[in-house]
Amino acid sequence: MANNNNDKMSREEAGRKGGEATAKNHDKEFYQEIGKKGGEATVKNHDKEFYQEIGEKGGEARAKQRDND
Repeated sequence: MANNNNDKMSREEAGRKGGEATAKNHDKEFYQEIGKKGGEATVKNHDKEFYQEIGEKGGEARAKQRDND
């Protein structure tokens, strides 16, 4: 997939290829560790209300999906 007519790779394609290359070089434990670090960093930057709000939004989005099934 090329972006425009000049054979440049789209941002989406570049991201996909980069993700595939990273997945080939790392195992499950790698992703668990970076997920843990990200979660710890997020907790330091947000309060209880933040998590309540995103949980509510996720629940509403899921309910809409279920209604459309």
